[in-house]
Amino acid sequence: MQYKVNCTENAREGTLGYEPYDYQKYAIDYIETHPVAAVLLDMGLGKTSITLTALNDLLFDCFEVHRILVIAPLRVARNTWSDEISKWEHLQNLLYSVVVGTASERKAALAVSADIYIINRENVQWLMEDSGHTFDFDMVVVDELSSFKNHQSKRFRSLIKARPKVKRIVGLTGTPSSNGLMDLFAEFRLLDMGERLGRFIGQYRTTYFMPDKRNGQIVFSYKPLPGAEKQIYRKISDITISMKSTDHLKMPELINSRCIVHLSEQEQKRYEELKQDLVLQLPDGEITAANAASLSGKLCQMANGAVYSDDESILQIHDRKLDALEDIIEAANGKPLLVAYWFRHDYDRIAERLHKLHLSFSKLDTDESIRKWDKGELPIALIHPASAGHGLNLQSGGSTLVWFGLTWSLELYQQTVARLWRQGQIAGTVVVQHIIAKGTIDERIMKALSQKDSTQSALINAVKANLRQSMTIRGN
Repeated sequence: MQYKVNCTENAREGTLGYEPYDYQKYAIDYIETHPVAAVLLDMGLGKTSITLTALNDLLFDCFEVHRILVIAPLRVARNTWSDEISKWEHLQNLLYSVVVGTASERKAALAVSADIYIINRENVQWLMEDSGHTFDFDMVVVDELSSFKNHQSKRFRSLIKARPKVKRIVGLTGTPSSNGLMDLFAEFRLLDMGERLGRFIGQYRTTYFMPDKRNGQIVFSYKPLPGAEKQIYRKISDITISMKSTDHLKMPELINSRCIVHLSEQEQKRYEELKQDLVLQLPDGEITAANAASLSGKLCQMANGAVYSDDESILQIHDRKLDALEDIIEAANGKPLLVAYWFRHDYDRIAERLHKLHLSFSKLDTDESIRKWDKGELPIALIHPASAGHGLNLQSGGSTLVWFGLTWSLELYQQTVARLWRQGQIAGTVVVQHIIAKGTIDERIMKALSQKDSTQSALINAVKANLRQSMTIRGN
């Protein structure tokens, strides 16, 4: 395994000259002039090349940093950052080391001399506590800052301990508050060590929120106090810029549609019994939902057509969504389809149906399967949002996404859609079809995703970079 790449000696032929757009120049300058920066770049705006250009300048022009740690999702850490370095001519002097793989491989990658060390977020705790490596990085880049929205997670606790040693930090994401304003506390606590939103979650809640759903003294959720959103945005605005792809790129038209399926009277009755009683008696076994989260999962499974019983066997409920998917495939008439699924039995049932139809397909979970999709060799590709939501450019393989099973996560939803709806998509339109089981939790999920998006859009708009005004002032 190759840990270190000297791009000066081993650069690929055909590297490209980098001619950034105005918005990219603005973002590069922002990173270079702000030791603490939250850069909220929509999908497709080139955040990796922007950041690498700024890092290159800080390393070799300003000499302000010497060792940089990049933390990213696994696939992004393994491929995306190194691919971008190899792609652009102006980055060919950068030395990088990809710190992934087994513990021994990661230790070897840390031991080599490099400018940038790229590690996946799951190994942050290992780096801090078990690697034996002295934390001597003077700059940290967190790719997908939303990965650190949980202030109780091990990765957050490990990194926050090392934060005082870091002179510069950049947080990159397109989805800063996918689950509401509460997400922002940990993200900005990591960036500015609590200077703007406070050092403690209790202080943040008391200042900006009030209890919402509760049972006696137990509070399950919070809602913002009147005017809290504007106060929060104002607090973080001096270290935050935000850009939407639709403002700066000629994006293809995005068309969202719903394919509604209807359960039979008996199927709907079974669904409602589980919803009301949490226990459903079936001829093939018993299903129990011990709490609301478990119930939500069970209802999502039933809406999709199958559900795990208590003994982990799979009970078939209906084939409505499979029939709808078959109709969509037929209507596509050979046009490539990307199909998003959520549960393992969703994949198994879809695969079984496609085999019966003698249709070629593959799960997008390997570099080889992704290559085939990009080359147009796969008429149907199955993708799981949690494992392939970040860092994949799939726009070359098709322009239609079908949601067989939905996710509550706005972040995963948007990232999955952005695999096709992004710069470089040659199709004039990108179609996102949602197979919705009427009268089920599917309808609630769609509504929740819409409501979360409105909250996030408010954040995006509140701190959006006004490029024209800024450049006018600079020009004068």
